[in-house]
Amino acid sequence: MISSENGPRVGRRSLLAGAAGSLAVTAALPAATARADAPARPAVPRAAPGGRYPENWPDPAPYGRADARPELWPREDNSFVLPLELRPRDRARGQVWMRDTYVNCFVVDGRPLYVATGTTRVPGLEAAGPWNDGIFVWVSRSLRGPWKLADTTGIRPRAEKGKVWSPEFVGENRPGRTVVAPWQEYWYDEQFGKRGQAWAPELHYFRGTWYMVACMGDHSRKVGSFMLVSEGGVEGPYRLVEGNLDKPFGDPVIGGPAFIEPGAYHHIDGSFYSEGDDAWLVLHNDLYAKFRDDLEDIVPTTNLPRFRQTPYSPEPYLEGAYVFKHGGKYYLLHAAWDRTSIDPDGSPRHAYVPPGSGRTQYQYDAVVAVADRFEGPYSERWTAGVGAGHNNFFVDSAGQLWGTFFRNPNFGYWSDPSRLADAAVPGVVRLEWTGPKGHRLYVQRPGAPRG
Repeated sequence: MISSENGPRVGRRSLLAGAAGSLAVTAALPAATARADAPARPAVPRAAPGGRYPENWPDPAPYGRADARPELWPREDNSFVLPLELRPRDRARGQVWMRDTYVNCFVVDGRPLYVATGTTRVPGLEAAGPWNDGIFVWVSRSLRGPWKLADTTGIRPRAEKGKVWSPEFVGENRPGRTVVAPWQEYWYDEQFGKRGQAWAPELHYFRGTWYMVACMGDHSRKVGSFMLVSEGGVEGPYRLVEGNLDKPFGDPVIGGPAFIEPGAYHHIDGSFYSEGDDAWLVLHNDLYAKFRDDLEDIVPTTNLPRFRQTPYSPEPYLEGAYVFKHGGKYYLLHAAWDRTSIDPDGSPRHAYVPPGSGRTQYQYDAVVAVADRFEGPYSERWTAGVGAGHNNFFVDSAGQLWGTFFRNPNFGYWSDPSRLADAAVPGVVRLEWTGPKGHRLYVQRPGAPRG
């Protein structure tokens, strides 16, 4: 646990949190254009008004307990759902169905450009599997919008607007230029029929070029992370990097559902971190690798290096690793299920633990740890956002910190039929920084000064 001059660590019981909402915003204005010729905007630490910073909250004890207080939920006063331009498939719902929401802000042609993407589904399916039709991108000049689909019509006039990559684009492969590798193509079996989907995409702007990191999901021929590079603007056209022509990044690992073919499962949920002229691939939940200077592959190594973390005991399954630098510190994000149970004294227990008898999935939380170095060692983790798991942090054009969320529709609180209409959304929530003494990032709590 990092020492905090803003607040001590004490033992306490977590309480069941109440329902949370979000402010839906609707707007439709002209589209923004993007060209890649300027560096990304760095995160600039900001003090709260008057130089004050919010305090670190005492953590539930022992380590591994989840903080389920309603102040850590995305709420109407600190969050909203992005008004993304609707595709024909979205009109009945009235908003985009999205998991693994990713949003970021870059400086392009001297102006801020916001990008948004995530895991989406095809019409007629309730989830993004056993297949989906690729990756869509939205752009805006303001976080509040208008958010327009990236204009891909000049690249593929007859394809759905905003779709920057899909297994459907296999016909665009040419000698020396691969858009879709054989292991990424759709395939069929008797159990699922059509199979193959792309998950958890992230869009990054590095050295004047757009890069897309994503993952082929559980129903794919091979499961794991890959990267695309744009040969134009944010809209593409994108091609696959050389290191993924035959397989995902890294070596096969044991894991995944039983229906995945032996040897097909690799490291999922790939993320991208850059600093200066260097870039790294971040893999769930504790691995990373440096990219080659040309970014066509990761630097070869016998074993991928691991972040030095402070694990829970026992350590549950974690997802969605992401690294964010702010105030000179490195923040390592994970998604963890808060599972509820009953303590011997009859009080509710919230904890980041593996599945077990009497444990019920409650919320898919964002947990965060902090370090002085990219590789660690990282502090003990804390709950940064309830129900905000599998997200990213970013800084807007005014220097305000934000995180994303989507509300997991598969299990737990947001899977309840009465709440499903508000699940799987492209949400953003304002964050607060507890300053150079506290070194924590939280969902903005009520009454706290903005930092």
